[in-house]
Amino acid sequence: MQASNARWRNPVKSLTKTAIALVALSVTAAPSRGHEKHGHQSYSAGEPGDPSKPARTVEVEMKEMEFTPFRIEVKRGEQIRFVIRNAGTEDHEFLLATTEENLKHAEVMKKHPHMEHEDPNGVRLAPKKSAEIVWKFTKAGTFEYSCLIPDHRDYGMTGRVIVK
Repeated sequence: MQASNARWRNPVKSLTKTAIALVALSVTAAPSRGHEKHGHQSYSAGEPGDPSKPARTVEVEMKEMEFTPFRIEVKRGEQIRFVIRNAGTEDHEFLLATTEENLKHAEVMKKHPHMEHEDPNGVRLAPKKSAEIVWKFTKAGTFEYSCLIPDHRDYGMTGRVIVK
């Protein structure tokens, strides 16, 4: 009889082990998803702009390890329509935030280099592609746009926005 009892294991114990394994898998899989909204209530560099309102257009060109222009000056309260074009031969990103936020985000990107941005302050572009971001600068200060694809920022792919 003991041999037949060995086949019948405690179903609660088996179910608990299975549940723990499923939770562990879902928690470890979560960071590998794209940049989904990040739960931002506000952004350090201002807020998404209103495309139906007037905006000054600033063209930004991305190519291997540089942005042109490197420095952009805006007035507090000004709305900018960034026209971003990837003139390079590989993917690049434009992410507008503080330097500190971009440095933190760059560390996450090193672990998940193919993540894509869905936030209104950033975009990832394939070669020869372009996109627009409309942004209202509600806060004075110095902000950064950078490419957070691993190593690109380290090689100098950053730019500055000075809000006065």
